[in-house]
Amino acid sequence: MDIRTEINQALEKIKREKPLIYHITNYVTVNDCANVVLAIGASPVMADEVQEVAEMVSFCGALVLNIGTSNTRVLESMIVAGRAANAKNIPVILDPVGIGATAFRFKSVEKLMQNVKFSVIRGNMAEIKTIAGLEAKSAGVDSLEDEKESPKIAQALAKHLGCVVAITGQIDSISDGERTYLLSNGHSNLSKVTGTGCMSSSLIGSFLGAKNTPLISAIGGIWSMSMAGEMAVTQLDDIHKMGSFRILLMDEIGQLRGETFDKRGKIEQYK
Repeated sequence: MDIRTEINQALEKIKREKPLIYHITNYVTVNDCANVVLAIGASPVMADEVQEVAEMVSFCGALVLNIGTSNTRVLESMIVAGRAANAKNIPVILDPVGIGATAFRFKSVEKLMQNVKFSVIRGNMAEIKTIAGLEAKSAGVDSLEDEKESPKIAQALAKHLGCVVAITGQIDSISDGERTYLLSNGHSNLSKVTGTGCMSSSLIGSFLGAKNTPLISAIGGIWSMSMAGEMAVTQLDDIHKMGSFRILLMDEIGQLRGETFDKRGKIEQYK
C-alpha cells in the first residue's frame, strides 16, 4: 500500500475512534498540546499525580511523556505511568525536550529509558544525537546541529533501541530501523512558535492511540504539523503576523483530510 494511502487511512481512524491520549507533559505547552489533540480528532487528558497515573493509563489509547519542565516528583509519575502502559501494551511516546541542557534532564531520560519501553522517540537533532551518545550542540531546548546526518542517525538509533526514532528539522527523518522516510514539508514559522515540537509529539500520540503502527503514526503526526504550518502561512498578510499564525495553525490541523497528504505531501524513502 502506498504510504500516502496508509496515512490517509490512519487519519480517518483517529476521527472515527476518537482515542483518549494521556499526557504527562510540560506546563509551557500543555494547553496547546490538549488543543491540537482535539483539533486532529482525538481527546486529551493531562495528569501527573503518582497516585492516579496507573489508573489513568488503563483507559487511554496512548501515553505521551514530555520532560520539558519535569522534576523529581513528575519523573516518578512518568516511570509509574510508563510501566503501567507497557504492561497493557499501550504505546508510549518520549519527547526528550532539552535533554542536553542539564545533567538532570539527561539523567531523567536515561532513567526513563531504563524503565519504560517506547514506541516512538521524537526530538530535534541535538536531542536525538544526545540519546545516541553523540556530541551535540544546543542552546537550551533548541538544536544548533547540522542536520545532514539526520537519516543515518535516526536509522541507526531506531535499530539499536527497537523503536521508531523521529528527528524533526528542516527535513524530518523518521525510521523504524529498517525503513527510513524523509519529509520535506513545513515552514520556518514553525520554529518561531513555542511548542510545535511538543504538539507534534501529541499528534503522534493521537495516531498511535487509534492503533496505527509506530512508523505510520510518527509520519502522520509530523506531517500533520508541517502541512498545517505551510497552509497557515498562506493566510498571513501585512497585518496578521505570528500571533495569527499560531491560531491559524490550529485551524488548519482541524481541517486536515486525506487529500491534504495526497496534494501537499513531500516524502521519499531514504536508501
